[in-house]
Amino acid sequence: MRNHVGALSAAALCLWMSAPQAHAQPAAVSDGVVRVGVIEDMSGVFASITGQGAVTAAAMAIEEFGGKVLGLPVELLHADHQNKADIGAATARKWFDEDKVDAILDVATSSPALAVLEIAKAKKKILTLSSPGSMRITNEACGPYVAHWAYDSYAVAHGTGNTLVKQGLDSWYFVTADYAFGHSLEKDAGDFVTASGGKVLGSIRHPVGTNDFASALLQVQASKAKVVALANAGGDTMNAIKQATEFGLTDGGQRLAALAGMINDVHGLGLLGARGLIITEAVYWDMNDETRAWSQRFFQRVKAMPNMLQAGVYSSVRHYLRAVQAAGTDETDAVMRKMREIPVNDVFFKNGYIRKDGRMVHDMHLFEVKQPSDSKGPWDYYRLINTIPAEEAFQPLSTSRCPLVKN
Repeated sequence: MRNHVGALSAAALCLWMSAPQAHAQPAAVSDGVVRVGVIEDMSGVFASITGQGAVTAAAMAIEEFGGKVLGLPVELLHADHQNKADIGAATARKWFDEDKVDAILDVATSSPALAVLEIAKAKKKILTLSSPGSMRITNEACGPYVAHWAYDSYAVAHGTGNTLVKQGLDSWYFVTADYAFGHSLEKDAGDFVTASGGKVLGSIRHPVGTNDFASALLQVQASKAKVVALANAGGDTMNAIKQATEFGLTDGGQRLAALAGMINDVHGLGLLGARGLIITEAVYWDMNDETRAWSQRFFQRVKAMPNMLQAGVYSSVRHYLRAVQAAGTDETDAVMRKMREIPVNDVFFKNGYIRKDGRMVHDMHLFEVKQPSDSKGPWDYYRLINTIPAEEAFQPLSTSRCPLVKN
C-alpha cells in the first residue's frame, strides 16, 4: 500500500530551535511532543482544494505558536489517502498506535473521513474535520472527541437552495458525485428546494474523478430544469461546468449551481466560465484587512488564495493548540473540554463554538461570482450577497440524530 507521509517544514523546525525554552517541561505532555496530523488528497481530484494548501495552513497555525506549545515542540505529520477509505483508516491507526499522534486535525473527503472517525472514537483521540461535508459526521456518526469545522452539506445547501428558489428558479436537477458527501449534498439541497416550494425533477450520479459528463448533461438538458445543481466538488465540479458550457446549458437558460463550489474552481474556470455562479462558503480571503494579510502570506507559499477548507484546517489546528495551552496537557479529555469552553476566534472565524453534536457553529456567507468587468484582478472573484448568521446556518440541534444530543 502506497502512503505518502511528510513532516513539518524546515522553517517551522528552525522555529523550534530558535524559540526560547520554557522554564519547566510539563510532564503532562506525552513523549515531550505535541504531535498532530492531517490526511489529505495530495494528488487526486480534490488536491487543489485540500492537498498542500491544507498542510500549509496547518503549518502556519503552528508557526503562530512559535512551533511550540507549553514550551514543547509541535510536530505536524501529513499523509495522502489517495481518496481511499482503507488507506485513510490504516494511516490513522498507525499514527495513533505507533507514531503517538495526539490528534488528527483534518481528513479530506467524506468516505475516508468517516472511516478515520470510527478509529478516532475507538482510540479516544481528537478528530477535527474541515474538508469533508457529510452530515453523518454530526448526526449518526458523531462522537465526544469529533468536531466538524468549516462547513457541511446542510450549510451550503441551505445558503444556495433557499436563495435560488426565492429568485424563481424552482425546478432542479442534480448531477451528483457517487459517494457519501455527494449523496448528503443532494439530499439536503433537495429538501430545501421542496420546503421552499420548488421541485426536484431528477438526479443522475457519476463516479468521483470522471472526465465525461456528456450523458448526464444530455439528460439534464432534456429535463428543462431551471437549475442544474452540481452536488460534487473539486475537479468534478470544474469538469461539469466546462462541459455544461460546451453543451450550451447556460445559453439555453438553465442556471448552474455549484453546491460545493470554491474559489479554486472559479480560478480554474476563469470569470468568463464561472460568472453568475452562486456559491456558499464559510470564508473569503478578501473580506477585510486581517483576512487579506494572512491570505497573502499563504499565497506566497501555495500560489493560490485559501478556500474555506484550508482556512478551516488553519483554524482548527490553532484552536487545538490554544486548548492544549489552556489545559496544560495534551491529554484528550482535558483538551476537548477546553476546545468546547474556549470560543473560536482567529483570522477567519469569529465567536465560533463547538456544540454538543460536535458542530463548530459560525457564520456562513453567500457569494455571487463577479462578471469579468467587475473584477479588479486575479482572485477578486466574489461579491457578497448575504451573511447567514451562525444560529441559522447549520442544522438545528432539535433535528439532530446525534446520540450525544439525544442522551
